[in-house]
Amino acid sequence: MIATAMMNDRQKFTLLSDLGDYTDRGDDDMAQRAAAFFDEIKRRHTVRAFVADPVPQDIIEHCIAAAGRAPSGANHQPWHFCLVGDAAMKSKIRAAAEEEERAFYDGRAGEEWLDALDPLGTDADKPFLEIAPWLIAVFAQRRGGEKAGMDKKNYYINESVGIACGFLLAALHHAGLATLTHTPKPMSFLNDVLDRPATEKPYLLIVTGKPAADAEITDHALIKKPLKDILTVY
Repeated sequence: MIATAMMNDRQKFTLLSDLGDYTDRGDDDMAQRAAAFFDEIKRRHTVRAFVADPVPQDIIEHCIAAAGRAPSGANHQPWHFCLVGDAAMKSKIRAAAEEEERAFYDGRAGEEWLDALDPLGTDADKPFLEIAPWLIAVFAQRRGGEKAGMDKKNYYINESVGIACGFLLAALHHAGLATLTHTPKPMSFLNDVLDRPATEKPYLLIVTGKPAADAEITDHALIKKPLKDILTVY
């Protein structure tokens, strides 16, 4: 009885209808919105050539706030975003990332991995890390909780942070910005450069800004599997 009473006291609910956050749409409206979103998101491309044109910080912050609305295990929101626009700090990140990338391309990666990357034309040189106006380093938190300062075990960390990153990439594209996801291995140098605690693991480095006029997309990157190859309906 006592345990049940405590549980009921903790589990407080608000009706979705009272929140006013759901709009009941007709089938035609839903179909149009779904198609419109697909038409927009299919124009998102990974870009490796950026211009240094400034992008207002509040635009990026709104996109990160959108990422923070992603679902997460136990609602612990196990993510932290470091927004880097400082030129000196971007230079440090580039130097550290390229050091890891040189080791990767010089033998750390297996031949099969390098063969898979070959059509993309990538190498250890990452000038975009300094040229683009913003870098967003995403960290996965091993411990935390639903409020800042808590020290609980986090659950489904990779899944939760991955969903948040998807939200963020979609938000940045929706805002009109180009993006690049960068994952040098290992990325522990980001903890040092950005002074993040050891309980946070670097998850992803997102480069964002406006694409250069001569930015190119390899034909290989334009190959997308059609719906029939990625969907099974039961």
